Amino acid sequence: MKRREFIGFVGSAAAWPLAARAQPAERIRRVAILIDLPENDASRQRVAVFVQGLAEQGWREGRDVRIDIRWGANSPESSRKAAAELLALGPDIILTSASGATAAMRQATATTPIVFVLVTDPVGAGFVDSLARPGGNLTGFTLFEYSIAGKWLELLKEIAPTIRRVAVLRDTGVAAGSGQFGAIQAAASSLGVELRPLSVRDADEIDRGISAFAPGRDDGLLVTASPLASVHREKIIALAARHRLPSVFAYRHFVAAGGLVAYGPDLLSPMLRAASYVSRILKGEKAADLPVQAPIKYELVVNLKTARALGLTVPPSLLARADEVIE
Repeated sequence: MKRREFIGFVGSAAAWPLAARAQPAERIRRVAILIDLPENDASRQRVAVFVQGLAEQGWREGRDVRIDIRWGANSPESSRKAAAELLALGPDIILTSASGATAAMRQATATTPIVFVLVTDPVGAGFVDSLARPGGNLTGFTLFEYSIAGKWLELLKEIAPTIRRVAVLRDTGVAAGSGQFGAIQAAASSLGVELRPLSVRDADEIDRGISAFAPGRDDGLLVTASPLASVHREKIIALAARHRLPSVFAYRHFVAAGGLVAYGPDLLSPMLRAASYVSRILKGEKAADLPVQAPIKYELVVNLKTARALGLTVPPSLLARADEVIE
């Protein structure tokens, strides 16, 4: 190599680190989360699973992504306010939990990609065109099919065969409330059960509704899936115990807190699966092209301590099917 060429080479090499430092750093992406539950152990655990899923996809919080969260989006007013706050932060993508939060965010933006979880009927709610081809800016993971609600009544009759009247706590403010109640009605006629629908809008209304139901020895309680039911779960469980009502719930956390039986989807799995969709969209895929997916795991959980307190004997066949038995 000639001396002049060598000097030029050294000069260029010496400049490499400066040139590298001069290149723009990869932009930190902004992920917004609108979650239906207030901030508590259960909701923080869901978010932690999602963040873990992002890390597994190569997105580290603080390094690759910034995460903004609004909690307690469980009413139209709180959902709209939180959606507006998050959208003002300029997120690259949004994760929503439950139908109310998803509806509020969909109304707030038709362009920012949204991945939803824990939504029962995204087609009926107008979030997507179809499960296979969502279209628009939304996709995600459904909670369950309405038919599962009929199985709750079957479980109640299995564990308490003398049941004749059943109070059904539901949220009439979301489409899923009517859908679940319709499935329960369809099962009630063949099981010889009379239904009494009750609202879950606030704790006082729940208290008045169950007290007016005047529970007797052949009565029971079904608690359909809704954010408000989860918010008021301690009140509901306490009332069921006070009135000695055999009860079936949609989620494990009700039974862990003292409820009798739960049958429904694992609520953490969709958060992990949502992280993969968020990653794919951040890398350039379109929400419109990612199909809406159904749950892959359901849990049957029984609380034997609660059964004994109610004077019930859990059938061996039910215990054999249970994924978890709480002693």
